[in-house]
Amino acid sequence: MSIDGRPPAPLMSNPRADRVRDVAKLAGRPARLKTGRFVAEGPQSVREALLSHRADIESGGTGVVLEVFATDACLDRLPELAELAADVPLRRATDEVIGAMATTISPQGIVAVCRIAEYDLDDVLSSGAQLIAVMCEVRDPGNAGTILRAADSAGADAVVLTASSVDIHNPKAVRSTAGSLFHLPVVTGVDFDFLMSAFRAHGLTVLAADGYGNVDLDRLQDESAFRRLAPQQAQADDDEGAAAPGSSQPRLENPTAWLFGNEAQGLSDGQLADADYRVAVPVYGRAESLNVGTAATVCLYASARAQNR
Repeated sequence: MSIDGRPPAPLMSNPRADRVRDVAKLAGRPARLKTGRFVAEGPQSVREALLSHRADIESGGTGVVLEVFATDACLDRLPELAELAADVPLRRATDEVIGAMATTISPQGIVAVCRIAEYDLDDVLSSGAQLIAVMCEVRDPGNAGTILRAADSAGADAVVLTASSVDIHNPKAVRSTAGSLFHLPVVTGVDFDFLMSAFRAHGLTVLAADGYGNVDLDRLQDESAFRRLAPQQAQADDDEGAAAPGSSQPRLENPTAWLFGNEAQGLSDGQLADADYRVAVPVYGRAESLNVGTAATVCLYASARAQNR
């Protein structure tokens, strides 16, 4: 078989081969740290990785995808993946080889070895970031992936993970991002105090998502809508109340960094104290609280709506 006009590559059929073992080891954090590589599994993640790779190459970069391994059946079913991989080594492999490389019980016939992209926080902030999602010691890969995906969907400029958060490049986290990992800068392992100093230096308002916060997210959205629909009245109200102590409220349309805390403990007292405001998502039903991924989605979309009006 010919792949995208190229001569047929030898079929990898030994699931115990050294090359297969090397890829499989990337499921572990030590191998990722040592090599600076990780694995994307399945057609959706690999497609987004290849699209990101092509865009990076076209802009003068080195690309993010190093190798793709796929079964003939997968390439026959999804020929566009072979076309997207035109500039990448594409290896034909049996189902057994793909199964040995992947971490899912039923892999979908394709994996890609990708380069871990490193982003500098100051560069991200200096580019004029308007909306940033921060995971503070978020440990669950599924939650981390959900937050990253929500940030991507809301048009956030970056995602930041503080030290002690989950490794966003572990296989479960990568899968849960559904390809969004390749769409926006992700800065990892950042010291929290350093992060707060950087946000303040670049003029971002820091909002902590906190179920016990004294600022109501619904009210912030209503005020944002009022400023858009009645700007003159809103300005008059601002002028009248400018001198009132403690009357200020955050504006969702301003450059904002949202803090989202650990699944079990939430944000620590110190992290809450360092935020400019503690914002609560109102709960109208009987649920005690929202999952951190759900809360992050609501908060990020509230900011995105205000900023994109």
